[in-house]
Amino acid sequence: MIEESLRYPLNSDDRVATHLIGGLLLVLSILVLPAFVVQGYLVRVLRSAAGGETEAPSFTGWGGLFVDGLKFLLVNLVVGLVIAIPFVVVSVVVFGGAAAIGDAGGETSVAALSLVGILLFAVATLFAVVVSYFLPAMFTNFAVEGRLGAAFDLSTVKSIAFTTDYLVAVLLAVVLGGVINSIGSLFAIVLVGIPILFYGQVVTYYLFGRAYAEGRSAAGLPPATVVSTPPSTRTTDRSGRV
Repeated sequence: MIEESLRYPLNSDDRVATHLIGGLLLVLSILVLPAFVVQGYLVRVLRSAAGGETEAPSFTGWGGLFVDGLKFLLVNLVVGLVIAIPFVVVSVVVFGGAAAIGDAGGETSVAALSLVGILLFAVATLFAVVVSYFLPAMFTNFAVEGRLGAAFDLSTVKSIAFTTDYLVAVLLAVVLGGVINSIGSLFAIVLVGIPILFYGQVVTYYLFGRAYAEGRSAAGLPPATVVSTPPSTRTTDRSGRV
């Protein structure tokens, strides 16, 4: 799977143009709108990988990329809110309690509250890690079905995530993507690393898509019916329709 993931972004006739465009869009992401196109492209990568394709998609059908990126942002916002709520609640409890205790005095109470705060923040952090583990399955299920609600189909997502195949692929994505992005970051200041950063994102999302596909198979679920993509792309669904 490592070799497949490293070759995937390069398995296209226009790989140079794709990486240059991807790198340029990453630089222009500060303008917001280009970021949607990049995210839409990554959604297309998830869809392609889940469908078993070995060739990375091109930057075509820009309107579709933008829409997919916008939908992907909404999914991320909901997930981010779910992760943030426990931290907000813990912060309110801890700092509110500290203010009340500060008015009343008592070093023992302050120490006890500090300990409780540390434990609560640890629980919130653990919750964030657990949610993050499910993200590849959530993102890919959304990409495959093309519906926002598919990202929150907990029954399907849990079935896929609770498989060894999914776990291995996700860990590989985190490690391999981290290494590539670290290398890209070192050279980003001279711009050479920007396409490498884009390459690292594609590798990571390819592995996320494969984690979904492998986990789905291991869970005994029927093969996913990949939603059709715009005719201007090379990505096809399992029925062979463009």
